[in-house]
Amino acid sequence: MKKSVLLILSVIALLSTSRCAKRGSPSGGPKDSLPPVLVSATPAHKTVNFDADRVVMVFDEYVQLKSVADQLIVSPPLDRDAYTIYPEGTVSKKIEIRLNEPPRKNTTFNFNFGASIVDYNEGNAYPFFSYTFSTGDYLDSLELSGIVKNAYAIDPPSRVSIHLYPIDSTFTDSTIYFQKPLYVGNTLDSVYFNLQSLAPGKYEFLAIQDVSNNYFFDQNMDKIGFFETPIELPQDSLKFPLMFFEIPNFKWGQARFVNDHHLEFSYFGAYEQQQVVFDSAFVEQGQGFFTRDRKKDTLHYWFQPIEGLDSLQLGFKIADSIRPQTIKPFRLVEDSLLVNIQPQNGSIIHFMDTLKIESNLPITAVDEKQIALFDVDTLDVPFTTSIDENKDRVYIHFDKVQNDTYRLQLFPNAVTDFLGATNDTIMHQVRTQSVESYGTLFLTVKRKDTDIPYFFELITEDGKLIRKIPQNAADFYTLDYLIPQKYQIRFVKDRNGNGRWDTGNYLEKRQPEEVIYLEEALNLRANWELNETITIE
Repeated sequence: MKKSVLLILSVIALLSTSRCAKRGSPSGGPKDSLPPVLVSATPAHKTVNFDADRVVMVFDEYVQLKSVADQLIVSPPLDRDAYTIYPEGTVSKKIEIRLNEPPRKNTTFNFNFGASIVDYNEGNAYPFFSYTFSTGDYLDSLELSGIVKNAYAIDPPSRVSIHLYPIDSTFTDSTIYFQKPLYVGNTLDSVYFNLQSLAPGKYEFLAIQDVSNNYFFDQNMDKIGFFETPIELPQDSLKFPLMFFEIPNFKWGQARFVNDHHLEFSYFGAYEQQQVVFDSAFVEQGQGFFTRDRKKDTLHYWFQPIEGLDSLQLGFKIADSIRPQTIKPFRLVEDSLLVNIQPQNGSIIHFMDTLKIESNLPITAVDEKQIALFDVDTLDVPFTTSIDENKDRVYIHFDKVQNDTYRLQLFPNAVTDFLGATNDTIMHQVRTQSVESYGTLFLTVKRKDTDIPYFFELITEDGKLIRKIPQNAADFYTLDYLIPQKYQIRFVKDRNGNGRWDTGNYLEKRQPEEVIYLEEALNLRANWELNETITIE
């Protein structure tokens, strides 16, 4: 396995060098493309009964350290003040590891420098260079390798840390939050990891994108990958963890007055009707209602203006307790439906789109008599309207004709907000394209797990969701009126049948729902039909 990986890395390096070749003038000889070579190390590499306070490594040419703080991985982890690497910021043929305190007894240590050691002239890296020693009378020599992959996104994860925790009497499910692992590795700039100098035993395996570089799992910021059962060395040699974000535990953030009719409540995690408890006197003066922000984790509470309101007592219900808080008006913001209602479509409306207008104040009523829609011949176009359940959008529904132009007019009193304010006259124009401007995709799904419900999503190359298609009985789908571009198919095994992808959870030992992508992106052209089959093994 190790030889295969080195061969692959050599081929990639060779191809990369070939693609970068350019014509040019003779420059006095061939370019140096060889990495530095270790000439000697004192004490020697893989020394046992190590008792020195420093290691001196000599190379065949001048070298320098680049991004060593990010690239160097010490396993088992040592505190940053327990060792010092020299020289930093200068050029030398020597690199020293100075140990500021004696390392733990009867332990094999590995200093993996990643790609931080480069030659001075051309910057050629010494890839995956490592130095190993043991403070005991033998070296641990087992290895664990693998490849990491994102559970949901198609792009590979980067810089993933691999942590191993011995399964002993002190290990619990909370260990990964508060204790450093015994062994640690990193994928660095690839998706491949290789942990060396491991001892036999059972270990909890964890892969995390350690944003804080603190060796702990921080649920609010780190992606995580794990296995339901411990790994065992030397039986396990290859592992393929899936990386995902957990849904953070719910927490209330700050509450604040926006103005005399609007409160904001920020939160973290998944909001599922957690309650805000208001002072009874405040409730008696007028019932309000909540809406959710579309761009951030915030709830908005709207109520009729109350004169003389200089403070408000409220509470956040958390489990069986209520956390009290008092908020006071500060730096209030004015708002008005008149200046904040805006059409959201651009100049082109596609056949699968809906004409919509949006307001930053909740909409409570729409008078269709004060709305007009005309086509290119100034003929009335029949339409209906609906208000979004979040009360921040009005949808205009009508049948579209190709190569047509539509003019929307909203006269005063067309839209009314919850305070009774209305809009000024608004005009907006959109046009449709010809049917030949779009492409059509015919998709067949072949699968073995016929008892597992699914849905699939059509996304762009940069991950933007275009359409979400629920399962049908025929496993055959027609996707028409698609804008010409490259698409990818994301197939989700919806095991619980709730119509959405569900992430995993470490404490529950629950893996995320399986996601499968089409092998290659689809290049759909205008006035074109594609027939594709996705096979689910």
